[in-house]
Amino acid sequence: MDRIVYKMTVRIISLVIVGILVGCSSGQQKSQEMQKKSINTVLDDWHLAASEANAERYFSHFASDSAIFMGTDATERWTIWEFEDWASPYFDEGQAWDFTPVERHVYLSDGSSTAWFDESLDTPNLGPVRGSGVLVKKDKNWKIAHYIICQSRFQMLS
Repeated sequence: MDRIVYKMTVRIISLVIVGILVGCSSGQQKSQEMQKKSINTVLDDWHLAASEANAERYFSHFASDSAIFMGTDATERWTIWEFEDWASPYFDEGQAWDFTPVERHVYLSDGSSTAWFDESLDTPNLGPVRGSGVLVKKDKNWKIAHYIICQSRFQMLS
């Protein structure tokens, strides 16, 4: 009888452990999906702020003054201070740029403190372009630390 009780106890404990592990995994997956949704919201608002020529909102999405923006031209590698100086006339005139996300893939680091993404964008002046970047979590908010936008070689030759 003791042997049967022992086997049943081991089975029950095993089932409880499996249940806990499955529950934790499911909770972590839901948390990552929520983080990705939050990141998509940040990036969508960032692009929208540019299309509305809202410089304050646009530049507030960057992690710090040392964040980097790389434009379509080979000479366009700017800290946010430099980028803001370059972009100010466009925002001041109410005509920044209009990048509409078509597709985006977001990835999270272990611990979900860093994210990276790639996206396809439609633009009225450049046509289809691609962007990629890195976000960091600062005070529970996602901020852009690095962004690069580029035209494909095929686009440039057309």
